[in-house]
Amino acid sequence: MSGEVLSQSEIDALLSAITTGEMDAEELKREDAEKKIKTYDFKRALRFSKDQIRSLTRIHENFARLLTTYFSAQLRTYIQITVASVDQVPYEEFVRSMPKMTILNIFEVQPLEGRIVMEVNPNIAYAMMDRVMGGLGSGFNKIDTLTEIETRIMSNLFEKSLDSYREAWQTIAEIEPEMQEFEVNPQFIQMVSPNETVIVISLTVQVGDTSGMINLCIPHIVLEPIIPKLSVHYWMQSDRKEVDPAETDALKERIEKTQITVSAELGSSEITIHEFMELQKGDIIQMDQPIGQPLLIKIGDIPKYTAQPGKINRKLAVQILEHYFGGNEDGE
Repeated sequence: MSGEVLSQSEIDALLSAITTGEMDAEELKREDAEKKIKTYDFKRALRFSKDQIRSLTRIHENFARLLTTYFSAQLRTYIQITVASVDQVPYEEFVRSMPKMTILNIFEVQPLEGRIVMEVNPNIAYAMMDRVMGGLGSGFNKIDTLTEIETRIMSNLFEKSLDSYREAWQTIAEIEPEMQEFEVNPQFIQMVSPNETVIVISLTVQVGDTSGMINLCIPHIVLEPIIPKLSVHYWMQSDRKEVDPAETDALKERIEKTQITVSAELGSSEITIHEFMELQKGDIIQMDQPIGQPLLIKIGDIPKYTAQPGKINRKLAVQILEHYFGGNEDGE
């Protein structure tokens, strides 16, 4: 039922039309029933929930950051990579969306089954290769005349980027990405059936003045064993493994033996640089703290307690009075 609210005049007009026969009440009911029916395309079966899509988005946002760092170091120029979209589509639709000739890196992610495709816009790939070879990073497209040297340079560049992909997945699964093929024609790769659901992650890439896209295609068969781990429940759990009591005891023992500096501040004073330069043995500097006021005890550089001075066994000492609340409370 529509959430639109009718005015009184509209209600009167509607009732009048039904009464005079200008509008059929049964026809209105049929139209309302028809609106409730949603068309479902079995060729585009949704196999990932919104929750799982959000988890994949987080993983690849991390991958984009790692990739930005990697390419910035390799190319020594301005690089910016961000996640543009994460969608689930039939594999056939992904293949149709690619140019006739493009850069395709196909790699496995053991121990998971199947392969993943990293499709790189030729302009981006050539801009990266131009920087590696000492150029300014200009983007151009001559993929139909790709030489063996150019193929090797591009292949090595993207193969090393797979270390970032392994690191991005560490919180979910331990994978070992390994480059398998380097292709330029999408028609030569057929990883799954045309109607198989795949996840397509689109990354926006900026290399100097050249911009383009990197698309990752992950078939459902690759993610199937770890789909339960792509839920919010898994992400929100603070600890996925049992803690070894021996490790806890060892850590506690090391912390207890850690030495920290504890200092008692008698007071402070301000003097000029000239007065400081003129100080001589026997000179007296007056503190700004009254003698009867408690001392400030610092743990490291953080004010922690107040105390009163005294002696124990002919040695100077302080007696803790209470917690100090007048300074950096984050140190409590």
